[in-house]
Amino acid sequence: MWRPATPGRPGSSARRGKRPRRRLASARGRRDRRPRPHRRRARGARSGPRTRALPPLPLRVSRVRASAKRLPAPARPRRLSERGPALAADVASPLVVSAGTCGGLAPDLEAGDLVLPESVVGLQGERLNVTPGAHALAVGLAPQARRGLLLTRRDVLATPESKADSFRATGAAAVDLESALILAWASREGRPSLVVRAVADTARQHLPAELVELVTAEGRLRAGRAVALALTRPQTIPQALLLRRGTRRALRSVARLIVALVE
Repeated sequence: MWRPATPGRPGSSARRGKRPRRRLASARGRRDRRPRPHRRRARGARSGPRTRALPPLPLRVSRVRASAKRLPAPARPRRLSERGPALAADVASPLVVSAGTCGGLAPDLEAGDLVLPESVVGLQGERLNVTPGAHALAVGLAPQARRGLLLTRRDVLATPESKADSFRATGAAAVDLESALILAWASREGRPSLVVRAVADTARQHLPAELVELVTAEGRLRAGRAVALALTRPQTIPQALLLRRGTRRALRSVARLIVALVE
């Protein structure tokens, strides 16, 4: 005789106080458990929206009436002679400008002061003159600039004593390493020339040999050499920072005048 299962009765298969479990799955759960089809990406295909590279567009500046080009480092005369004509070939009546920093020899020159010399004393003591018309134009734009002589040397004058000796011997207001070479090249090529320099280190400033290579021509500090110098000779760090500030002030002064010249 069949009897329904009674919870608690010996031998009964019914469980006490429990209901049979049911497996419920929503439509969303079933959809999530389905295996997703494997999609193959074409070789070379990129995710995201496709972009199309545009050709470089010509830049037109209407306010500038003249163009400026940077010549090679004049410390290498052969390189200047090789690349100079090519750089000036597409410029009508090019003006060759020796622009950059210099060291002060005159005691009253400060960092950032402009120097617009009429003449440059060369490596052999020769005197090279800039173009009078170009010089007059620059002086009109910067009447506060120091005029007179600029001295070009092969080596850096690093001590106040050596700077004072050169000032007494030549009468030059400042010294650099390049301008005589640039003016000599411009003279051979029959080009008008101008020198625009600004003081990075004064006549009172001492330059240890390590500092000469610590700051680039653009006024930037070479980080690797600065760290090495800080570890080996920490006493030179204040002088390095002073040279960096002076170089940046000088380059800003030169840049302002160059911009005024080409506008």
